[in-house]
Amino acid sequence: MTQTISIDGVTLECRWVGAATAGQPTLVLLHEGLGSVSLWRDFPDRLAELTGRAVFAYSRRGYGGSDGVELPRPLDYQDREAALLPRVLEAAGIERAVLVGHSDGATIALAHAATAPADIVAVVAMAPHSFVEDLTLAGIRAAREAYLAGPLRARLARHHGDQVDAAFWGWNDAWLDPGFTRLDLRPRLSAIRVPLLVIQGEDDEYGTPLQVGTVVDAVAGARPLLLPDCRHSPHRDQPDQVLAAIADFLAGIDIL
Repeated sequence: MTQTISIDGVTLECRWVGAATAGQPTLVLLHEGLGSVSLWRDFPDRLAELTGRAVFAYSRRGYGGSDGVELPRPLDYQDREAALLPRVLEAAGIERAVLVGHSDGATIALAHAATAPADIVAVVAMAPHSFVEDLTLAGIRAAREAYLAGPLRARLARHHGDQVDAAFWGWNDAWLDPGFTRLDLRPRLSAIRVPLLVIQGEDDEYGTPLQVGTVVDAVAGARPLLLPDCRHSPHRDQPDQVLAAIADFLAGIDIL
């Protein structure tokens, strides 16, 4: 069952799996550019069961059951979401967090971790974008065609309801704007000081393995995981391997 939190009068859909324990970090899920609470499917439940830790997922504004957003989205929307994250954690009553992000959510997690916040103890970044690649833009153009002429809109509508068009075009138009190529986290990555696991599919249609290599080269001690037979959504394409890798990663670091 979903719940809500409120930030400055804006309502965000959220879901808890398990109860937060005082002093223990909560695993906070940050969804992809077309994601929502419901699009995580059973991943939060399986993650909570395997790690024994509470899991919190929320839909960013303009997605799922959260309040809508005006379009166009600003081209720096990922940085804005990263800056808002402490407010989200505060509204949810989360004092310490492990960020588990996918795609846009992974980029947001990295951007926030680069500010060295005291409340973030580790990051799992699945298919992050630290800079814009030609392959990424080709994939986003293909998504546009699938939305206009294929089944993608109907599939997404099950998760975004009557704001499905705003969710899609807010993401798609921003990425395909010529100014969006300025997205570049590379100068900031070395500021990340928390344990970091970077996961990507070898067949990712939105990014090359250079995305993983760039992050691992910049962040001291970062652990890479490239998965075969896996596209852009490791937690859906190879859930058992991803869950095991996250559990092993968390067991190997001192987060209480």
